Order: sequence, then structure tokens, then C-alpha cells
Amino acid sequence: MMMITLVVALAVGSFSQPGSLSDADRREALRQYNLGMSLLSAEQWEKAADAFKAAIGHDSLFTDAHYGLGRAYMGQQRFVSAIQAYEDCIEAARGIFTLREKDRVAADQRVIDQVRALREAIITVRKQQTGQIENQVLQIESRIRELERSRTGMSDHFAPPPQVLLALGSAHFRNGDAAEALANWEAAAEGDPRLGEAWNNLAVAYMRAGRKADAARAVKNAEGAGYRVNPRLKEDIAAMRPGL
Repeated sequence: MMMITLVVALAVGSFSQPGSLSDADRREALRQYNLGMSLLSAEQWEKAADAFKAAIGHDSLFTDAHYGLGRAYMGQQRFVSAIQAYEDCIEAARGIFTLREKDRVAADQRVIDQVRALREAIITVRKQQTGQIENQVLQIESRIRELERSRTGMSDHFAPPPQVLLALGSAHFRNGDAAEALANWEAAAEGDPRLGEAWNNLAVAYMRAGRKADAARAVKNAEGAGYRVNPRLKEDIAAMRPGL
């Protein structure tokens, strides 16, 4: 699969931060993040964005606050801003990876806090009365797996979180850049083969490109990961001409 090199235009030091946070910053970052997640569930996009920005102000390495900010911008159809937020999320994750080399305890505490917050987000999502609850839960669980792997993994090189690559690809797709979307989704699926939504999105991309066999394989992988694929998409792929 195609791998992707992400070039992020950031000011030098924009994600530099002391290894440990003050208790006050840590508590306020988590409070603002949890508020942002509740506002996302209520589709109050602008207020959610403000809450995530506040969380980032207290902890610039709060990766999932950057990720939540990207989701809030997507809800506002501010796709260029969403792309930047997701790229910032990747850089924050890189910052934690670097921090781990200097202060593993501080880096691990950040991850533990974020996992706890995401588990609370699952409870919030399950209270929603929508048909996408399970797919949303799968997304959050995938992000939890990524964070937990970042604590226990022994890799000596940084890899962008697959869930964030998935979201970044979706932002590029909505912004009209199909090539960047495809590259990010392929990188996401390679990074975490259990990421059903990445395979689902690849099925759409491959179908649009006339790649029937690849589209069918992507559907199979999506369903194998527990993702509910739209029956219409499967019908459209099956109806493609043989040999494509």
C-alpha cells in the first residue's frame, strides 16, 4: 500500500511544553475536553471548537483535543481548518513520543488521562439515539487502542496515529483532494487493519476509481473489522463491470 509523508507547516516550538503539567492545567484541560465532547454530541460545533481550543491552551500535547477540534471544524464544513487541526494532532502525538524519551512518567500520564476521557466519551455516545452509535464507538475504541499501543510499544520511530490519518483523509476528501484522501486512508488501514471505517472509505474511493476488486476487498475488510457497510455501497460495487 502507498505510504504517505506528511509535511506540516508549523512554527518551531509550537508543541514544545514542559514534561509535567501543573495539576490545575491538567484538570482544566480534561474539563474542557469533556465539555467539547458533550458539545460535539449535541452538534454545537462552534462551542465545541472553543472548548477544544481551551483544552489545547492548557495542554498543547493533548492530542485528542486537537482531534476533537478537527471534528468540530468538519461539522462546520471548515475543511482547511480541519486539515490543520488533524495535522496538529499528529504533531502533538509526535511531541508525546519525543517526551517519552525524556520523561516517560509524564508522557504516560498524558496518555492515561486521554484514555480515561475517551472511555467517558463512549458512555456519552451510547446515550445518543442515532443509527451510527456502534460505528462511533468503534472509532473511539480504535483511538483508545492507538493510545495504549503508544504506551506499551517499543518502536524507536514515530508513526502517525491511524485514526487521525483516517480523519485527515476524510477532510482532504471533503476539500476536493481525492488523491490525498486515498493516500491517508491507505496509510490508516495499513497502520491499523482493524480500522473498519478506513476500509469502508477505501471501498468508496476504489469504486470511484473503477477498481472493483480492490473495492470488494475493502468492503470485506471493513465488515471483518465489525464496521457496518451501507448495503447500497455493496450493491453498487457488485454492479460494476467485470474485470475492473
